[in-house]
Amino acid sequence: MIAVAVTVFVVAYILIATEKVHRLMAALGGAAVLLAIGVVGSEDAFYSHETGIDWDVIFLLLGMMIIVGVLRKTGVFEYVAIWAAKRAGGSPLRVMILLVLITAVASALLDNVTTVLLIAPVTLLVCERLGVNPVPFLIAEVLSSNIGGAATLIGDPPNIIIASRAGLSFNDFLVHMAPIIVVELIVFTVILPLLFRGSFAVDPDRVADVMALNEREAIRDSRLLIKCGLVLLAVFVGFVGHSVFHVEPSVVALLGAGLLVLVSGLRPKDYMPSVEWETLLFFGGLFIMVGALVKTGVIGHLATLATDATGGDALLAVLLILGVSAVLSGLVDNIPYVATMSPLVQQLAAGIADPAQSQALWWSLALGADLGGNATAVGASANVVVLGIAARAGSPISFWDFTKKGIVVTAITIVIAAPYLWLRYFVWS
Repeated sequence: MIAVAVTVFVVAYILIATEKVHRLMAALGGAAVLLAIGVVGSEDAFYSHETGIDWDVIFLLLGMMIIVGVLRKTGVFEYVAIWAAKRAGGSPLRVMILLVLITAVASALLDNVTTVLLIAPVTLLVCERLGVNPVPFLIAEVLSSNIGGAATLIGDPPNIIIASRAGLSFNDFLVHMAPIIVVELIVFTVILPLLFRGSFAVDPDRVADVMALNEREAIRDSRLLIKCGLVLLAVFVGFVGHSVFHVEPSVVALLGAGLLVLVSGLRPKDYMPSVEWETLLFFGGLFIMVGALVKTGVIGHLATLATDATGGDALLAVLLILGVSAVLSGLVDNIPYVATMSPLVQQLAAGIADPAQSQALWWSLALGADLGGNATAVGASANVVVLGIAARAGSPISFWDFTKKGIVVTAITIVIAAPYLWLRYFVWS
């Protein structure tokens, strides 16, 4: 069963990476094979928290997609697109920097998946106005969303798993993760011109046209915009206070979507086209395939080998967890990876006497998983969502277009994170 699970996953991953078949066919096909031959059953695939589909992720996405569909009817995306282009003076590079910073901050306050759902439509409109290719902008934004989302407990789904397992609070993440993430974001912003060189040529006539636009004219329904703003505020409060209210983000998103549909008076045909069904199904197939690796012990065995290799050395354990997490989170979605790795980190942390060094294991797991999610197109949920949006907009992003940039950013951010962990928890502590 181990050999079958690994073979099916590797074949599906190769098909996704080479784009020989559509990624949805590869993911669902792999899941179907594993279900058909009994590597996983319905209990494993649909009901298990360890090996099944993460329904919290699926319904969080569904709820936010519906909210975005209603919000789209207000014209606010066009407003923000024109505003951003004018504030940047029509310069594509300055537009990219502005959108990257907005994305990173919003990802820390909301979560990275919600943020890219809101920012991607704006980006497509900005690029359409300026007549530039939106692909580099979308890639830059999703990379920044994964970096920014690492700063807080609610910013990236793996952080929620880590907080639950380790007993960490929202403030713990702010104190320990936010400082290094600010540094990572500054470095990422500085390398943007090199990372996406050749992507900033623009027709001066298009710039002049954009600068002449009045963004206020883009708002088509101000009353609906107010309703959307109030519902989004309530959703944000629910996200931030989910540990206090004991309501999961997925439930908050669905409640927000239901409330907004109710008060908007729109018909399903007005907002349902914004739901990325293809993306949701792809996630389902991917979760089942990764769940098979979890059930057969493949991921657990790899993680155990990594932790056993430390020999009780806390610093080596921290650096090894950071590196292994970055690599494995790039190959499989970082959510199931962290769910699998958390019990092992908990055991390892219990054996380290120094509290600061013990807690450093959790921060290395968070940094490795969150930043490692940038490595490939399937490393994080936000990546998959943006690829789906780009494909539907007629500007598809290939697996390798994303991965060529993602690997570079992951390598740089992990190299920066390593000395931070060493200095803060082993030298200065």
